[in-house]
Amino acid sequence: MVMIDVFRSDPFSTVQLTRVVERTPYQPDMLGQMGIFEPVPSRTLDVAVEDRDGVLTIIPFSEIGAPPTERTNEKRNIRTFRVPRLATADTITAVEIAGVRDFGEETALVQMQQEVARRLSGPTGLTRNIEYTWERHRLGAIQGKVLDADNTEKFNWFTTFGVSEPAEIAFDLANTSPARKLRVICNEVTRGMRRAAKGAFTNRTRIVGLCGDEFWDKLTTHPDVEKTYLNWLAAQELRQGTAWQSLSFGDIDWVNYRGSDDNSTIAIATDKVRFFPVNAPGVFQVAHAPAEFMPWVNTLGKPMYVIPIFDKDRGAWWKMEVYSYPLHICTRPEVLYRGKAGAPG
Repeated sequence: MVMIDVFRSDPFSTVQLTRVVERTPYQPDMLGQMGIFEPVPSRTLDVAVEDRDGVLTIIPFSEIGAPPTERTNEKRNIRTFRVPRLATADTITAVEIAGVRDFGEETALVQMQQEVARRLSGPTGLTRNIEYTWERHRLGAIQGKVLDADNTEKFNWFTTFGVSEPAEIAFDLANTSPARKLRVICNEVTRGMRRAAKGAFTNRTRIVGLCGDEFWDKLTTHPDVEKTYLNWLAAQELRQGTAWQSLSFGDIDWVNYRGSDDNSTIAIATDKVRFFPVNAPGVFQVAHAPAEFMPWVNTLGKPMYVIPIFDKDRGAWWKMEVYSYPLHICTRPEVLYRGKAGAPG
C-alpha cells in the first residue's frame, strides 16, 4: 500500500511505510507510587504549617512541702506559604492537522479528537508533564529543598524550620577493610534519624536510602552485602544484576532510583544516597490549593485541573490548559540524612 501524499513533494509521494517508531521517555514515579506524601486539600492559595517543639526534662529531687517544679510549656510556631502554581497549555489548529497522515497509518488522516487526547494525556501530553514535575518536587522534598524548573531554590525546608542540614556521611565502599564497618555506618544513620524524629517515627516506620548509580553498584558489590546474601535465595538476584532494584541491609531499604532518561532532570547524583522515612505520619505532606477560576474559588483543592477551550465562533482551534497547585512539604527536615560513596575527609 502506498502512503498518502501528505507533504505534496516527491520524496514523500510513494514511500512505503514499513515500521513505526515512537520514542517515549521514561516517566519516573517511584516516590508517587510509594504514597509517602499525605494529601492536604486547601480552600485557599495559602497554607499554614504549625509546629510545636516538645521537650522532656529531668525533674530534680525536692523536699517535702517544697513547691513542685513547674513544667516548661512548648514553643509553638506557625508559618504560612503561598502554594506554587503549575500551568501548561497546548493549542491545536484545524490547519495544523489538515491532510496530515495519522502516526503509524498509511492512509488514515489525523482526527481532531484523537490529537486532542494524545496531546492531553498521551505519553508526553500535558497531564504527563504535570505528573513528571510532581516527581521532581517529591524528590526535592525528600532532600529538603524543592527546586523550580531552572534549578532555582523555591522552598528550603531546613531554613524554613530553623534546623541545620545533617552533615554528609562518607561510605567508604571501595575499601574492603574500612575503619568503620558498613553496618556500623548504617546504625549511625538509623539511630540519628530516629533520635531526630522526636516521636514522628512509629513501629512501622522504615528508612529508605535512594541511591545514585555509582553508589548502588559499589554497595551491592561490597563484601559485607555479598556475605549477607550469600546463603539467601536473593543472592541469585545479586549475581544476575541489580540495576534499578532494591535490597534490605543494615535495617535500611536501599533502592537504585531510576530518574529521568537524562539522569539529571530528576535524579540522585551518581555517587550519592539520600535517606528518608516511610510510614512516618505527618513528615511528608502535599498541599493542593484550588484553581484560580470562578468554578473552584474557595473549594477544596484538587491535584489537577483540565480546562478545554474551543473556538465556538469558527471551529478553527481547540486549546487545552492544565493547572496544578501543589506544595510538597517536609515538616521534619532534620531526619533527612545523606551520604556519599567515598573515604571520609
